[in-house]
Amino acid sequence: MLYQLHEMNRAMLAPMMQWAEAVATLFSSPASALAHLPYAQKVAAGYELLYRLGKEYEKPEFNITETRIGEERVGIDEVIAVDKPFCHLIHFKKAMPAKQLAALKQPKVLLVAPLSGHHATLLRDTVRSLLPDHDVYITDWVDARMVPIEAGPFHLHDYVYYVQDFIREIGPGSHVISVCQPTVPVLAAVSLMASAKDRMLPKSMTMMGGPIDGRKSPTEVNNLATEKPFSWFENTVIYSVPQNHPGAGRKVYPGFLQHAGFVAMNPRRHARSHWDFYMHLREGDNESAEMHRKFYDEYNAVLDLPAEFYLETIKIVFQDFNLPLGTWVIEDKPVRPQDIKTVALFTIEGELDDISGSGQTAAAQDLCSGIPREKKRHFTAEKCGHFGIFSGRRWREIICPQIGEFIKANN
Repeated sequence: MLYQLHEMNRAMLAPMMQWAEAVATLFSSPASALAHLPYAQKVAAGYELLYRLGKEYEKPEFNITETRIGEERVGIDEVIAVDKPFCHLIHFKKAMPAKQLAALKQPKVLLVAPLSGHHATLLRDTVRSLLPDHDVYITDWVDARMVPIEAGPFHLHDYVYYVQDFIREIGPGSHVISVCQPTVPVLAAVSLMASAKDRMLPKSMTMMGGPIDGRKSPTEVNNLATEKPFSWFENTVIYSVPQNHPGAGRKVYPGFLQHAGFVAMNPRRHARSHWDFYMHLREGDNESAEMHRKFYDEYNAVLDLPAEFYLETIKIVFQDFNLPLGTWVIEDKPVRPQDIKTVALFTIEGELDDISGSGQTAAAQDLCSGIPREKKRHFTAEKCGHFGIFSGRRWREIICPQIGEFIKANN
């Protein structure tokens, strides 16, 4: 019922938000006479803030149309390489002649984006920084409310199998980078492939800010999962998709609930950010205002998670710690990271990460005991929070170059 009430509320607010947007435009557009009235800028600022607080945020676009290789600008075509019900594998294909592209010998990189509320476009900066030296693919997860119920359920082990399918699709010699939530299923996927002596094993896996072992330095996210019984999650946060969506009837963890949780972690910071946005608009600081718009266009765009996937993640990853305890079995196949012997491992953590605490990602180093020491590496980024691991100045100037060197050394 909560989901239906949310949809009704959105429908009721939509005309008001359209009106607020129109008024903000009338009092700010140079072509409008109202924009030249006294206090017009203050009026426009107030109505734009109202509009952005109440509007529905659609899935953003990657908007990556080119990259630079040396001194040359190269166009980028966004191609769906694999189309699955719950995920599209997107290839950022360089618009170059095949022979010229082959001569570059760029390593193929599978960037596994989180399925934890936000869209894969959250990793736009990650993709953009990797593109000059790598052939990049990314998992673009589909909003569960858009997947017809006839497509069946999506379990945590389905995520693992999707990752394996994508690795095989990219072909031999690939490199896998996982950010946050997918570090666990990616390690499981590679472990199962290693146990089966799969010829398509990647050459390296880079794991960034993920809950490999949530018992280490637990954060607020970990505490929420352990303080509440499993039944609480089943009975409190799972709802059916309303009839006005393609996935009507599907059980999901709704995106709007996840967004509320994100904001609740730092309410004062978000309140301050919106106040600053209002003041920037009043003062005519358009550059700062635009930075706010871009951030919240991404941050406020959320997707629904399949209920079975979400609940199994809570149970297996955050409550029972099956991966670090060696008790995870996927359809009668034990997940054994110690069987990985030829895949190089790079773990990365942020010193100030309040999502995945210190040591949670580095735990993969001990679990992957079969990998030779010379093929392992760990890095902790100083003064770096969770999002700073894969986006922003520290990512571009410090972390991305190290990943590039690691991939090159193990290519």
